[in-house]
Amino acid sequence: MKIVVCIKQVPDTKGGVKFNPDGTLDRGAMLTIMNPDDKAGLEAALRLKDEVGAEVTVLTMGLPKADEVLREAMAMGADNGILVTDRVLGGADTWATSTTLAGALRNIDYDLIITGRQAIDGDTAQVGPQISEHLDIPVISYAKAIKVEGDSVIVERQYDDGYHVVKAKMPCLVTALSELNEPRYMTPGGIFDAFEKEVTVWGRADLKDVDDSNLGLAGSPTKIAKASDKVRKGAGEKVALEADEAVTYIMDKLKEKHVI
Repeated sequence: MKIVVCIKQVPDTKGGVKFNPDGTLDRGAMLTIMNPDDKAGLEAALRLKDEVGAEVTVLTMGLPKADEVLREAMAMGADNGILVTDRVLGGADTWATSTTLAGALRNIDYDLIITGRQAIDGDTAQVGPQISEHLDIPVISYAKAIKVEGDSVIVERQYDDGYHVVKAKMPCLVTALSELNEPRYMTPGGIFDAFEKEVTVWGRADLKDVDDSNLGLAGSPTKIAKASDKVRKGAGEKVALEADEAVTYIMDKLKEKHVI
């Protein structure tokens, strides 16, 4: 069985974010982490590897420094890493990103593709389903449990009132929730092995069946109107009141704000 996990190197929001003049993230200037939903998807793939002997390949699109997140994934237990990087791919929205990743995936043998539900730097939950549309394969989103039986994948799909059990023939794409599992840590031996391995690097020329008009910032139909760092709250209003007066004051404020 062959599994491809799409992972993303995202800004560590605890360290603040920086923007380019065009409103896109300045990814080269920020501390980064592996996207949490993607990490849960990777752990799901590694558990399937432990159970059924799967080969796990991790795929990412990003700057050359995204090599780091691939090596982290390999130190956790992934077998191969592929980095898609090219200047013409910069500034991509979800459409251009999914087009790029689908173009890379057409070069890879796979039974199952796992992506995170969404990335913390975009929160759109669009890339995984878009990839499945590009590749014309089934998609099961919001996975809270994944197992494989024969040539099918069975997923507990999170829903408002509980979960639905969905079964699909492979090849198939599944998007994972961060609540899917508790990802394992890298091991010292895994770290050593990861930096001994060679990461495959692809550029625009390696993408299959994609058009330049759908790539990068120029090929992104979504345009950024405004971007900013976290909005800092003011000190707020401070009052010193007796208990009964405080209750009346708070109730009046809640009514004023139409909370009650």
